[in-house]
Amino acid sequence: MTGIGISSEGLDERRRRLLFRSWHRGIREMDLVLGRFADAEIAKLSDADLDEYEAWLEVPDQKIFTWVNGTQPAPAEIDTPLFRRLRDFHYKDDEST
Repeated sequence: MTGIGISSEGLDERRRRLLFRSWHRGIREMDLVLGRFADAEIAKLSDADLDEYEAWLEVPDQKIFTWVNGTQPAPAEIDTPLFRRLRDFHYKDDEST
């Protein structure tokens, strides 16, 4: 997969922007981690979830990647139910490939 895997048709402007940013991170590994998660979840996220997700996109890729793959523990303010969904989604996705 080389980019957005779902159509942004039907998504509001905020979700379209977050979907695009998820697939255009800077390092390919994070494109895949956040992009695939966004493809699967962005339409279902609440406004509060979107606020949290949007804040993650301001964190450097390398930090998020170490938290998602478990090489470093996520800080308490990051280790939320939504972040655990991302982490679990990433592991589930890895097991299926």
